[in-house]
Parts: sequence; structure tokens; C-alpha cells
Amino acid sequence: MALLSSLLRRRDIWKRIAVERLTEPLHLNVAAAVVAVLGTTRGKIAFDVLVRQQHAFGLLDAADAARERGLSRVTVVELGVGSGTGLLNICDLAKRVEAATGIGFEIVGFDTGEGLPPPDDYRDHPELYKEGWFPLDRAALERALPANARVVYGDLRDTIDDFVRTLSPAAPLGFATLDVDYYSSSLHALRLFLGDATCYLPTVCVYVDDVHERTHTRFAGELLAIEEFNAEHELRKLDADRGLIYHRVFKHAEWLQHMFKLHVFDHPERSSIEKPAEIVAVDNPYL
Repeated sequence: MALLSSLLRRRDIWKRIAVERLTEPLHLNVAAAVVAVLGTTRGKIAFDVLVRQQHAFGLLDAADAARERGLSRVTVVELGVGSGTGLLNICDLAKRVEAATGIGFEIVGFDTGEGLPPPDDYRDHPELYKEGWFPLDRAALERALPANARVVYGDLRDTIDDFVRTLSPAAPLGFATLDVDYYSSSLHALRLFLGDATCYLPTVCVYVDDVHERTHTRFAGELLAIEEFNAEHELRKLDADRGLIYHRVFKHAEWLQHMFKLHVFDHPERSSIEKPAEIVAVDNPYL
């Protein structure tokens, strides 16, 4: 109840309701209200009634893909923990999704633990983010984290590569959030996606947080880092999940514009050119 009360006092929540929900058809909002009270976890994710819809969708997407492949676990990474609210939200939602799908989660956050470092130049959006912002209470967060979650502290340039080497095909990376604000930090964060192909799902759902402010642009910040990542890596590409909107009930939700997919083109499922065992044919009703 305390969390709900806190959320209801936030002006951005009410603004989002007005812009995203009240512009949608009335019958969909009525249906969502019913699902919020009576629906299953999968239904609540479909109707965007769980807090931080992007996390709920990403976790379910990863779990479904893992289950299709006979896996029992999947890895989730948050790049940029801040106060820890998002990481704890991921942990809470992961419990719900595990109960619905049977897929377990290994959850890892990355953060300096000391707030933002000094920005390097304009590409780090110093008009938006300042040195020392977003510190976390390390001890309190550690006490609140469940057994399947942990935080790796330090500069990403020093921590990310060692972590990537620990990824396993038994629990491949299935969902990640990029929320390090700076271009310079994002360059290191995106090395998360450069491990062995079998340690990832063939496509990985990625939420990119910092793309919505007035001065965000593909010439600075996280979007510039993504452009450079794509230019440098032939077989790993991050692209906007453009088709997602066509599969969602509510199409005005801001989070949809933040969703990307990591395409692992060298994954065995996406790179085999062997002749298939069966031929797929489609009936022609005109013949």
C-alpha cells in the first residue's frame, strides 16, 4: 500500500494516465480495470496494468523464449541501478513471471554505487545529467535483494567484460535495460552484448531508458552509443522493436518507443543454412 500511495502522488504518473490511457478507447480501459483485479499475470502484462510495463514485458518475453527452447533459467541485466527502485521492481515482477511460466531468473545490476561520474563532453548530455546524481544506499539495497539478484559495483569499463565471460548457454541473457544516461558509459555497457553467441537468446529484448527528453538525439547519449555499436559489429545489432506496437493492446504507451531488440545474427538458430528436414507449404485457396 505504501508503494501504491507513493506512485499515486507522482505527477508524471497522472500525466501518463491522461496521455496514454485516456486517449485509448473506453472499452479497453474498462477491460484493463477488470484484468487488474481478476486477471492472470500474463493478462496483466498484456493490458499494461503492472508497474513498469517495460520490465514486465521484457521478463515475460525472455521467459517464453527460454521455455520454447527447453531452458529452465534466463539471465536479466540492469545497466545502471540508480536508487535500486527499478532493480527491485524487476525482482518482484520476476517472481510473478516465474510462477506463470516456470522459468527462473538470474538478475544482475551494474552500478558505480556512487552516483554518476563527471560527464566527458556534450555527448554525455550534461544539460540533463550531473556528476553525483542517482547515488544508492548500498547496504539497504543489499538487504532488500532476493537470493537470485545481485549488484556488481564499479566502473563498467572494469566490470562488464568479466561478467560477460561468466554467461552460460544454460541461462542465456534474455532481457536487459540500458539506463546509464551517458554516451561514454553506454559505450562500455554495450559490451554486455559481445559474448559467445550461445550465451544469448537469438533476439534479446532491450529497454533503452534515455531516449525521450527534448534534447535526446542519436548524435549523443545512449542512442549515439547504439549507432556506433551497430557500425562496429557486423553480427550483433541493436534495433528499435518496430513491430511491437502492433501486438500491444494499448498503443500510445511511451515505453513502446524505448524497446529495442538485440539481434544475435551469429546465434546457431539464425546462422544455419543447412537444408531443412521438412518443407513448409501454404495452401492456396484459389487453386
